[in-house]
Amino acid sequence: MRAVLADLSVPRYLLTAIPATRRFAGMLSLRDDVPAPALPDAPGWLLLRPELAGVCGSDVAVAQAKSSVVLSAFYAARKQILGHEIVAVDEATGERFALDPVISCVHRGFDPCRSCREGHPYVCERFDQPGVTGCRSPTQGFDAALGGGWGELVAAHRSQLHPVGPTPSRRAVLAEPASIALHAALRWRRTGDRAVVIGPGTIGLLTVAALRRLHPGLDITVVGPGAQRATTGADRALDSGPHVVEALAELHGGRVIRPKITRTPILEQGVDVVFDCVARPQTIDLGLHLLRPTGTLVLVGGAGRQRVDWSLVWNRQLTVQGTVNSGPEETLGGRTTMSQVVEWLADPAYPVDDLVTHTYVLPEWRTALETAAAGPRAGAVKVTLRANPGVPLVP
Repeated sequence: MRAVLADLSVPRYLLTAIPATRRFAGMLSLRDDVPAPALPDAPGWLLLRPELAGVCGSDVAVAQAKSSVVLSAFYAARKQILGHEIVAVDEATGERFALDPVISCVHRGFDPCRSCREGHPYVCERFDQPGVTGCRSPTQGFDAALGGGWGELVAAHRSQLHPVGPTPSRRAVLAEPASIALHAALRWRRTGDRAVVIGPGTIGLLTVAALRRLHPGLDITVVGPGAQRATTGADRALDSGPHVVEALAELHGGRVIRPKITRTPILEQGVDVVFDCVARPQTIDLGLHLLRPTGTLVLVGGAGRQRVDWSLVWNRQLTVQGTVNSGPEETLGGRTTMSQVVEWLADPAYPVDDLVTHTYVLPEWRTALETAAAGPRAGAVKVTLRANPGVPLVP
């Protein structure tokens, strides 16, 4: 089958990681001879044709050899077909599905591990044991064994599939990132009335949309380059930088405290929660300076090895909460965030129509990655790929 195949052999990885040559051709190539994913020898599996697949920041990181060295332990497959944000069709029935890419014990044919038993399949402890699936990754899209959205076929278990009916393709393809955003939003048990979301990319804007659905009266500020394009429910948008502290102090009546030497002041009487959907040193630092005592910083972005002054965490008794993937939620009565957002996406009032900004076919995969990597500079939010141009998009 045709697919964009990633070969993560050490020589290719090292060549791609050299800054002077860090392009997208080092480890990725478009191939016409990629083996189709084999259906696992277990009930409930079927082959689907991706209708549309997203280009995620983690895909860009793989292509540029910028993925976390620590997390390489979790994504060890040498051959990968990227693309884990997928809306696909069962050709036999014509039914369309959003795919939950998490592969846990139940899919691998194992008795549940502790994480799976406790309702956290998205951090399954047998992530690297293929079982019946052949997949050595926590999710699809990072091992060629089950395929990915950047290929013509993908194998999936029925328990991963959420029917999307006539939901437009450009909305349905957002199910996976929207489920991550809702999972992140639910990590905060509401303790106040003011929230900041840093990073107006796909996950950031979907986090805003989730917060607005969960907490209609919440005051939400979105912060980041190009934040003025936010149309998913924020009360205001601010460009990033230390001036955000003063802007919010003026809006809400907080006090500005200025440490010696450092550029970023502290917002006394600050906000209740910050969702950092970028998680770089400057955004983490800003988030810590914006929070009131006992506030919560939710790290939604892929934080790696970074130098950050964490003094405010203990001095103001802050909570730093990590979040990854999506899954069942106690606050949703045990339902998954994916099942919830599929319902939201079917509702035209859920304001996400403008998030898919670019769509390319597989031969244009380099352009797709370059556009996604450029982000606001290219006017891009969510970039998508069509592996099967013969599969019509639903308008």
